[in-house]
Amino acid sequence: MRLSGWGRYPILDCRLERLRRREDLPALLRRGGTLIARGNGRSYGDAALNPELTLAMPAMDRMQAFDAETGLLSCEAGVLLADILETFAPRGWFPPVIPGTKLVTVGGMIAADVHGKNHHRDGTFGAHVESLTLATADGEVRECSRRQHAGLFRATLGGMGLTGVILSARFRLRPIETAFILQETLAARSLDETMALFEASRGLPYSVAWIDCLARGAKLGRAVLMRGAFMERGALPPRLAADPLRLPPAGRLRVPVDAPSMLLNRASIGLFNGLYYRLARARAGTRPVHFEPFFFPLDRIEAWNRLYGRRGFVQYQCVLPKSESPAGIAALLERVAAAGQGSFLAVLKLFGPAGEGLLSFPMEGYTLALDFPVRNATPALLDALDAITHRHGGRVYLAKDARCAPQRVREGYAGLGGFEAARAAAAGAPPKFASALSRRLGL
Repeated sequence: MRLSGWGRYPILDCRLERLRRREDLPALLRRGGTLIARGNGRSYGDAALNPELTLAMPAMDRMQAFDAETGLLSCEAGVLLADILETFAPRGWFPPVIPGTKLVTVGGMIAADVHGKNHHRDGTFGAHVESLTLATADGEVRECSRRQHAGLFRATLGGMGLTGVILSARFRLRPIETAFILQETLAARSLDETMALFEASRGLPYSVAWIDCLARGAKLGRAVLMRGAFMERGALPPRLAADPLRLPPAGRLRVPVDAPSMLLNRASIGLFNGLYYRLARARAGTRPVHFEPFFFPLDRIEAWNRLYGRRGFVQYQCVLPKSESPAGIAALLERVAAAGQGSFLAVLKLFGPAGEGLLSFPMEGYTLALDFPVRNATPALLDALDAITHRHGGRVYLAKDARCAPQRVREGYAGLGGFEAARAAAAGAPPKFASALSRRLGL
């Protein structure tokens, strides 16, 4: 069948099979050719595509054990983050790190070593994984942790599924008293002000900024920053205190058709960005917000990827070292503004120190994420952004990538040599586990 990532670019003809039981996997591994595991299809580019065999994991969705004293959860890799939240948030437990969508699997979160709005304090999701089970090319299922098969464990965190098929994992949830974040919204008039607000927000667990990527001159990098922390029950207003761990009612809007590509242009994006910034300044302040809209604003719009038209879109996400971030982020924003290909979704976050995963994306510094519809001029713009990123010592996020050049990745990921050695030891040569992304990048 024809498959793509969430960006709907590229689209490839793939043989798709669904793994329903662990016992069915050895026969699949004995077949000739290569394969890649696929969670819920929320990586943006070609990381979960393999024309020879793409192995769908969502049916491996059983929660296996939970310790209510310690918060330790054991579950299969196909369990959705949405199901964990639905099950445990009303009971006062919350995942330690979550990405910007709840429609991802646990296996996918490990393979991409996802980060969230709290990376500056809590690192990646992989930092909280105590162990995982991994099926390797020889058909063996290995229990991997920081004590057993430690090199393979580090290679699997952020390894994009190239070390084997993640079957299950154990990680700890955190206690919460309410489902509400005390969110403070602040407007910054320039990139310097935006970064100063991030630095001033280090004491809070969660922070993120929307950037006006078409602003130029003195307004370059103007932003709306949201920061906050989970509220204690006693701090809730009376209207919320009666049911402090409630979940919001079900129901989502849906984009029914592909939007005409002409709707996304410099004028429409500039108008949206200007209105959004002015409205945010007018509403600046502090208020309780449920964790759903705080963490997952786009999950309320089903099939929002259709807003970019039938050709799809690419998300460009890079991270720059802390010392290079002011100049590098400014150069990236200037290049985007000059091209006139602005992005509705331009997000800036502050990262803490790099984690243990050999191919994990974060490093200490700032990360910028931008969405661009696929058009004839898009590749040239992305190549220019790559050049800026790597000139400033940064790298791109493999879970979002759909077109980066192999040499850029080799320059950006210092742990690549160790990853390749661990992968070769576990996955064989030639590698059994491969994707369109790994072939494109020569991994």
